[in-house]
Amino acid sequence: MSTPPLASGPHGPDALRPLLDTVLHALHAGTAARGGPLPAGGPDAVTARVRDAAGDVLPDTGDPDALRTLVTALTEGAADPAHPLCAAHLHGPPLAVATAADLAASVLNPSLDSWDQAPAASALETLVTHALARETGAADALVTTGGTESNQLALLLAREAAGGTLRLVHGANAHHSLPRAAWLLGLPAPVVVPAPTGTLDPAALDEALDQVPGPHLVAATAGTTDAGLIDPLPEIADRCAAHGARLHIDAAYGAGLLFSDRHRPKLTGLDAAHTVALDLHKLGWQPIAAGLLTVKNPDDLTALDQRADYLNAHDDTEAGLPDLLGRSPRTSRRPDILKIAVTLKTLGRDGLGALVDRVCDLAQQFADLVTGHPGFELHAPPTISTVLFRPTDATDHTVATIRRTLLTTGRAALGRARADGRLWLKATLLNPRTRPDDLADLLHLVEGNTPR
Repeated sequence: MSTPPLASGPHGPDALRPLLDTVLHALHAGTAARGGPLPAGGPDAVTARVRDAAGDVLPDTGDPDALRTLVTALTEGAADPAHPLCAAHLHGPPLAVATAADLAASVLNPSLDSWDQAPAASALETLVTHALARETGAADALVTTGGTESNQLALLLAREAAGGTLRLVHGANAHHSLPRAAWLLGLPAPVVVPAPTGTLDPAALDEALDQVPGPHLVAATAGTTDAGLIDPLPEIADRCAAHGARLHIDAAYGAGLLFSDRHRPKLTGLDAAHTVALDLHKLGWQPIAAGLLTVKNPDDLTALDQRADYLNAHDDTEAGLPDLLGRSPRTSRRPDILKIAVTLKTLGRDGLGALVDRVCDLAQQFADLVTGHPGFELHAPPTISTVLFRPTDATDHTVATIRRTLLTTGRAALGRARADGRLWLKATLLNPRTRPDDLADLLHLVEGNTPR
């Protein structure tokens, strides 16, 4: 049996070229077969189609057609974030140029746990992380898999800076990864501060910091998952400074506003944070994963220092080889920085800012459609690109049923959020190619599936 060709090396591009043609044709065929934002039929039907296509996934004799078969099946059964009616989650369509760069990263396959596995990638990561850190008023940044890992790292760094003990204080609107991180790190149960309007209440925060013994890490949110709301960052920063509390801002969603001259002021106060989480696979249009944690004090990163002689021996680092092991709690780590760097340089601040402005405008247009329709109710004007709405006088059961009907028929993907004690449909608009007609179609689909 001949050795299968490799993706890299002198013959790698020639080996890849026909396979890429196969993948592109399979993507086209699967998209056409799906015919919408989601596969029709619900979980059982999708599972059956995948099972039929995959067959025996570990046969005695290999199948040379497996690439075409499985890519087609996965595409046909995918939720397509590039479809204008796929608007359920903070799950954006990746830019073509970022995806092409990600292919190169996969081919070259650097691992950022030692310099001799990733010479150029480690240098590029340093350049890009420092540039993005400066955007948030920080000195350095770590590449992460997303907001969950960033939030966990923020708590870890805060705990170590505080000498091993810490009390997390966060709003009732905080992402679920924050209390889970406290549990994973063996910290006391977090103090949950009310968020009566969907954002953290600074007065209640002040009271909590007075009453609960520290040291404290306050976690604020810039872009809530449910409604895209931004906590009052300047007031929270002032309360933290007055109490000597450390501040972390989960801006996994909202940090993309930094690219927009028009929307950047919404993040006033971000530069007061000790750490900031941001995800460029949201308002950055990167293939997953593309997260970062920016860090104001580089000395905090010494908490991650580890020594493994085969990766960062003392004599190697003394001789000038960069030490990468303290840049992440992960060991093997792919060069996610390449796609980010290519996107930043290709589009520039103006290009990315225009994409941010576009999706924020789409959210406002959709909110206007909802407001102008007598059969619908808008929760509130959008802060970023998320719109909560529901049919007027519908019950929560009806709202949930409408959403599941659209999902299982494959017609549209909408999320759900609970606010003001009621269940709302959630449209998260991250596709800059969505048109006003698409927004009208989305509202029409919901209307058509609302019982009279």
